[in-house]
Amino acid sequence: MTTAESSRTIEPQAPWRGIFGQSAHTYALVLWLLSLILFRHSLISLANLSFHDELGSHILLIPLISGFLIYLGRKRIFHATQYSPSVGGPLLFLTVILWFSFKAPLSALRNPDRLSAIVALIVLVWIAGFVFFYGASALKTAAFPLLFLFLMVPLPVAVSEHLTSLLQKGSAVISYVLFRLIGVPVIRHGFQFALPGVEIEVAEQCSGIHSGISLFIAGLLAEYVLLPGPWKKAFFTLCIFPIAILKNAVRIVTIAWLGIYVNPAFFHGQLHRQGGLPFSLLALALMAVLLWLLRRPLDFSRPHQRSG
Repeated sequence: MTTAESSRTIEPQAPWRGIFGQSAHTYALVLWLLSLILFRHSLISLANLSFHDELGSHILLIPLISGFLIYLGRKRIFHATQYSPSVGGPLLFLTVILWFSFKAPLSALRNPDRLSAIVALIVLVWIAGFVFFYGASALKTAAFPLLFLFLMVPLPVAVSEHLTSLLQKGSAVISYVLFRLIGVPVIRHGFQFALPGVEIEVAEQCSGIHSGISLFIAGLLAEYVLLPGPWKKAFFTLCIFPIAILKNAVRIVTIAWLGIYVNPAFFHGQLHRQGGLPFSLLALALMAVLLWLLRRPLDFSRPHQRSG
């Protein structure tokens, strides 16, 4: 076989190079920029939400983190890319169908819920474009950074209310247990606590949902980088929610104890309004300990017995 024949035989194995030249990155970037233009109104609304809504303050960081993770893993992700219109094309077509199918129903939703659905479709477009230009193998390698993009989606109102209620109830229960453990006289009625000389309430704004979301994001990144195996990662993810509740309960009990026994000004002071950092550090420390325990190898070997 001649050299020319060999080159003709090898060329079909990487068809996207024949069509797109030396790299698919340029065309992926073009698709991404087109999506920014097409969805510019929704993305502007998303940016405004991130700047003005505490629950969405993380949103603009998500694509930056995702892009940075892809950059760090670029050698593994892009070492065997392959133009894949047979998979990416239908995915792109599906997102278009979903957009036009749900355009009318979405207009009837409240603004936050409508924005959540639109942003989810935008993320699907980006993932479909990634598959289109780089193939299923690259998608598998870059699965975490790409799925991480769904954290850009604002929480729908029903989901936000449900999470707030769960955190509020959990914080009230754990706070009551902690009050009893440290010997503070307490009578609980739902979210209200009768303490010596004062009554407090674990209100919705005291649920800790904002810090809980931050811990969840930090936990996902930590497990991706540090933990091997899906089961350990899943277990660590499930533990983030209880840690967030415990952190919030410690904050409530600490402020209440200081307000009762040290100075009533603590009930309305800086620690109450903007003093979440020490308690967030406590939660991060608990997560670090859990990561350390999960990273330790399990040794089920029995000690050797001496023969008599």
